[in-house]
Amino acid sequence: MNSPVHLPTKTERLELALRSGTLADVAGILAEMSPGDVAYLISSSPPDYRDLLLGLLEPDQEVLVVNELPDDLRNATLMNREPEALAEIVEQLDEDDVADILHELPDEVTGQVLAILDEQSRQRLQKVLSFPDNVAGGLMSTDVITIRADLTLDVVLRYLRRHSEIPPNTDNLIVVNRNDRFVGLLPLSTVLVSDPAVSVREMMITDQDAINAEVPATEVARRFERNDWVSAPVVDDDGKLLGRITIDDVVDVIREEADHSLTSLARLAEEDTFATAWQSAPRRAVWLGVNLATALLASSVINLFQGTIEKVVALAVLMPIVASMGGIAGTQSLTILIRAMAMGQINDRNQLWLVGRESLVGLLNGALWAMVIAATASLWFNDAVLGIIIGCAMLINLITAGVAGAGLPIVLRRLQVDPALAGGVLVTTITDVIGFLAFLGLATLFYA
Repeated sequence: MNSPVHLPTKTERLELALRSGTLADVAGILAEMSPGDVAYLISSSPPDYRDLLLGLLEPDQEVLVVNELPDDLRNATLMNREPEALAEIVEQLDEDDVADILHELPDEVTGQVLAILDEQSRQRLQKVLSFPDNVAGGLMSTDVITIRADLTLDVVLRYLRRHSEIPPNTDNLIVVNRNDRFVGLLPLSTVLVSDPAVSVREMMITDQDAINAEVPATEVARRFERNDWVSAPVVDDDGKLLGRITIDDVVDVIREEADHSLTSLARLAEEDTFATAWQSAPRRAVWLGVNLATALLASSVINLFQGTIEKVVALAVLMPIVASMGGIAGTQSLTILIRAMAMGQINDRNQLWLVGRESLVGLLNGALWAMVIAATASLWFNDAVLGIIIGCAMLINLITAGVAGAGLPIVLRRLQVDPALAGGVLVTTITDVIGFLAFLGLATLFYA
């Protein structure tokens, strides 16, 4: 029996063409690929290959590919373009995508691009640009289809047929009154299967609330997730319709939040895996410096007990155990709280319960591992007093880790500091300092 013939994928063909240096073949394969796939390929390539691949794209495809690139890479690609070239790109994209681009460009360049656009495009774009890109208004598109409640479904169908195309991800028509205030939603499926003679008012949905333009993007993503929306209307404080948000924009928010959470836990401020060393080093240096300062603080605590350590050398052997266990326990609590915050689960009603729960977890685990390390140290160094000391220090530090790991994110959020970025350093510093103080302080007390 003959084995099936393996046909190379577009990506495999592209790799072969790049290795062979046949740029004409590369350009042909790129033209067959979707903008998202090309953007993924470019973002996964070193800088030299990125410039090469971008240079081989047709102008129409380049616009769509650039829009799919990660923010940092997209902005770097567009930063040196002339305003006229940027205006050509803007005219081919949705307002929310354009707003993301223009928000990152200097105000002078943004003004020049807007001046080139026609009046209608400029007004629609300025409506989105009036909001930050991290709220619902900055995510929305003004490309919507609106209808009135007094129309029949037959009239709505005839109205839709007059359009050459409808906006992407249109699952509902938005019902407004004569003052453009949001009234309800009419699903397209309802239009297709219902009696054409019935009115929109009889068939529309009125139990889905619109999203206020000032709602944070993360909350928008949570509402889409909870309700399985494909799109949702956006209104101002008076209920007047401004636009709509679609699922593709929400997916971008979710991905960016996940990237941010992951990199922040390692104190990284970069998103581009293939950034140059000269770009990456300064971004990481800041938090390395902060970490060094906190390490020096912990070391200064150890220095206070230098005399005790010289008398009981075993303390130097056991110190890292207390600090390490506290750091791990604190990071566990911190991660749980940050995850809960990202999912919108933390509020005034439950945050104290969580701090109490993490403190109790610290107490239970502290008691367990305090007994284990106490017995181990006593047998290892043949000194029961040393075992009691490290056991008590372990218990104190794990309780501290639970309180700090759960409490610090709440405090940092109230201070408008990113808990994912700053929490890890602070929790580690607290557990190191308290661990050393408890262990060496008790040792000084017992051995004095």
